[in-house]
Amino acid sequence: MSIFGNMMSKIWGHSGSAPPSNTSTASAQAPVREPAGSTPSAQNTGSSGVAGGSAAASAPSPVGGAKTTVDVTSVLDGLAAKNQQKLDWRHSIVDMMKLLDLDSSLTARKELAAELHYTGDTSDSASMNIWLHKQVMQKLAENGGKVPDDLRR
Repeated sequence: MSIFGNMMSKIWGHSGSAPPSNTSTASAQAPVREPAGSTPSAQNTGSSGVAGGSAAASAPSPVGGAKTTVDVTSVLDGLAAKNQQKLDWRHSIVDMMKLLDLDSSLTARKELAAELHYTGDTSDSASMNIWLHKQVMQKLAENGGKVPDDLRR
């Protein structure tokens, strides 16, 4: 499973809901939600990694077009409250990955960057980390997560 897919599984798993069935584990690309009733097709959205600006492969729509909405901030705040470490998941991709009990090493973050089509310099980890955090929050929102606008920008 992709790193982003693991993140989604952990968040949806802690919410008591199953993750949307549109995640693609066969490829290293981030899942994209297709509108209900549409057929999966490749999206041509550019290279910035944001809907309307990334080359993301589409994945199958959930069976029956059902969407599972998860309040991402509530789930992550709940996990943070139970964690002994003070993790700033709202601003740090490293802390978010730690909170989800995922590998947060530079190697893992570079893999996540590749999955999400980061086009910047992966040697500039500060810029990459900022981009990753925003992109992960955006992708969570695109896949049925309730994410405040300020966490997606």
